[in-house]
Amino acid sequence: MTDLMGHDGHDEATTFRTEGTPRWVGIAVVTLAVVSLVSLGVGWNATTQARNAEQNLTLQTKSFQQDEDGLAQRLTQTEEANAQEQSDLNVVTNRLQLTQGELDAARHQTAQIKKDYTSQISNVNSQLQTKASADDVKSLGGDVNGVKTDLESTKAALASTTDQFGQLIAKNHDEIDQLRRLGERDYYEFTLTSTSQKQTVGDMQIQLRGTNVKHNQFSLAMYVDDMRLEKNNRAVDEPIYFYTQGTRTPLELVVNQISKNKITGYLSVPKANPTQASASTGAAN
Repeated sequence: MTDLMGHDGHDEATTFRTEGTPRWVGIAVVTLAVVSLVSLGVGWNATTQARNAEQNLTLQTKSFQQDEDGLAQRLTQTEEANAQEQSDLNVVTNRLQLTQGELDAARHQTAQIKKDYTSQISNVNSQLQTKASADDVKSLGGDVNGVKTDLESTKAALASTTDQFGQLIAKNHDEIDQLRRLGERDYYEFTLTSTSQKQTVGDMQIQLRGTNVKHNQFSLAMYVDDMRLEKNNRAVDEPIYFYTQGTRTPLELVVNQISKNKITGYLSVPKANPTQASASTGAAN
């Protein structure tokens, strides 16, 4: 009886251990849980790093864009400054170019004065040779002295009112009318009274920028052939020379009167050469 019960109890214990959950299954479950947690942590860390990298990339892109915009703006400003300097350089170069025709005209004017002087002296000498009386000789001598005096006065006046190109400079309206009657150039008078408005003079526009009555100076802007030329701190009766497209002789702008926010002067434009005008008309036909 006892052996039988003991044998049965051993079998039941054996059966219980056989039907229970194995230990390795629990270990596997724990391991999988740990691996899952580690993978989840690694994934979260990678996601965070990726987000941070994307934000840094966005900030760097914005910074590069700002730097690029700044470089483009500075490049534009540099190009504008270079264009203005080139324009000023062209104007200065043109002012320094005294054409052969203008030089020949100046020489011709000098030769004409000498010729007139010689002719007058010759006439006086001829008259002296035909006169016998001392009174006539004395009278003719006075005429000779008068001619010399008038010639010297004329030469002095020309020297004091001509510019570097041999052109006469007018200092008032009456002198402008005298120059206009010579028929060599066209003259456009102007008066500027505002520092904010442009005024058309001839084929260009002028804008007064300011005056300095104490120092007898003025500043203005000229708009010629789609270019803007600044002329600052210029003196009264100081000619301003510039060229336009298709001209070989410089234009001349002179301010001969100045007051507070007001200037008065004229623009001198060379007339077209008849020979050149005929040639241009023939080419057009």
